[in-house]
Amino acid sequence: MTLALFLSLAAAQPAATVAAPAAPTAADFRARLPEDEVIYFLLPDRFDNGDTRNDRGGLKGGPLETGFDPARKGFYHGGDLKGLVRRLDYLQGMGVTAIWFAPIFKNKPVQGGKGQESAGYHGYWVTDFTRVDPHFGENGDFKAFVDAAHTRGMKVYMDIITNHTADVIKFAECEAANACPYRSIADYPYQRRGGIGGKAINPGFLGERVPTAENFARLTDPNYAYTLNTDAKERNVKVPAWLNDPLLYHNRGDSTFTGESSTQGDFVGLDDLMTENPRVVQGMIEVYGSWIDRFGIDGFRIDTARHVNPEFWQQFAPAMLARAKAKGIPNFHIFGEVANDDFSPGFLAKHTVEDKLPAVLDFAFKQAALRSLASGQPTEIWREFLNQDVLYAGGKATAKQLPTFLGNHDQGRFAYYVREGNKNASPEELLERVKLGHVLMFTWRGVPTVYYGDEQGFVGDGNDQDARETMFPSKTAVYLDNTLLGTTRTNAVANFETGHPLYRLIAELAKIRTGSEALRRGDTRLLAAEDKAGLLAFSRSASSEEVIVAVNTSSQPITRNVAIAADISGLASLSGPCPAAPVAPGTVRITLPAFGHVICRAAR
Repeated sequence: MTLALFLSLAAAQPAATVAAPAAPTAADFRARLPEDEVIYFLLPDRFDNGDTRNDRGGLKGGPLETGFDPARKGFYHGGDLKGLVRRLDYLQGMGVTAIWFAPIFKNKPVQGGKGQESAGYHGYWVTDFTRVDPHFGENGDFKAFVDAAHTRGMKVYMDIITNHTADVIKFAECEAANACPYRSIADYPYQRRGGIGGKAINPGFLGERVPTAENFARLTDPNYAYTLNTDAKERNVKVPAWLNDPLLYHNRGDSTFTGESSTQGDFVGLDDLMTENPRVVQGMIEVYGSWIDRFGIDGFRIDTARHVNPEFWQQFAPAMLARAKAKGIPNFHIFGEVANDDFSPGFLAKHTVEDKLPAVLDFAFKQAALRSLASGQPTEIWREFLNQDVLYAGGKATAKQLPTFLGNHDQGRFAYYVREGNKNASPEELLERVKLGHVLMFTWRGVPTVYYGDEQGFVGDGNDQDARETMFPSKTAVYLDNTLLGTTRTNAVANFETGHPLYRLIAELAKIRTGSEALRRGDTRLLAAEDKAGLLAFSRSASSEEVIVAVNTSSQPITRNVAIAADISGLASLSGPCPAAPVAPGTVRITLPAFGHVICRAAR
């Protein structure tokens, strides 16, 4: 379609607001497609403390034994599953339809040493893959949470890990040197470890992408490139028991996140599973399949997916989808974490093609939003972004299932980067920029994913631990000095305010999206973009409707003409002042304030 775009002084015509249809009911939540959801991501430890009796996980001693110390940002603070249940009204009131939370499996309470200790509050240091960490409750509490969510028509997504376990395996050389550099296959080939009765291991082993069970059976020496020196007290702490076999790990030292070490090195010291091994593949299929069987969960977010060999995913993902289907869950949502700080949709798409993952987290969307609203880059970047949707396996249909996000527990909060990129901006301008980021996330293709606390104006001080504040009253100094957006409240008090402007905006956007087939499932077409910050306009169209969205990423008001379909006779407002009628067939005039937006339903 030809783009008509020029400056105009005319004001937009007022339009009546059209109420969105009601959200799907609890009875039919299984029928919703992955792209129908509004996801909310949280860390259970940092959300709400519903039972103070489990704060120390049933362990005795101080913080280095129990992992509990609310004054330190790297330790448990007390949030749990009962707290999640208690806040379901809060989440549902915001329009959330699917809850994704950081891992709740039993973790090694504390890792590190020599003053560098921290706790497994985040959930990624698993020792027992079959049960809930006692800091969060028991398996019965998890069942109560899933059942309560399902009763409300809300889905439950678990965060899972197959790449690594807790740091249990130790190496003599690394302990002595206080460092564990990666040792490559070329310098430390497996053959050096000998075989049974002096019989050498098949030289073809190293060239096989999926080594045979026979070759693995010959690997009798557990030392690998390093000499094992694991504490006797920890040699059997992992569950299921097969995870205690050191032969099922690469044991090559710490990953540099490049080359072969990306899939065979320890992730910051965590024990790296040999996911090429058929025993590991089958073991992980059974571990996570059992959570589907026992609790009827609705999806998996896969941690560190890019650090696992593709052949593992080619077996694991189909097995999980089949397990879910057998449980009566036809739309099980699987999406992998392929962490990437670049604006690179192709890098993400590769893992849907080679790994055959059904979807991945959309890191490229996050970068596009940051470039637009933190850095003021041209809105033309969204054209490049959209054009690369064809690279995903399944093309544009797969792109619709990618969870889009603005920030998270690793990358940091969107508001932090907006503030860092606009140091002279007023609090009011920062809030408007952050609001517009959410408008884009809820209207662009993909599945909007809200990071907990963003709806309360949390900003944080950076990434990782600096973006993991508690929603309940904090005792952590580095959180207590934070300035929040859109409120005079601080992290010293509970922040579950349904009147916060960001909470209200997200609730409004969620209602519009869940009531619109076009915004949930429609195709996306760019209508207008500029070689500077300013207008971005696009349409979402499905069989039953077309929705037109226009945003202004600049700090100045704009009026533009935008080319639309010639048969559109008018636009009814879903949000913002939409023009009532075209100024000419195929052209509408849109006026937007600084960081403003309109969401309009087209009439034909």
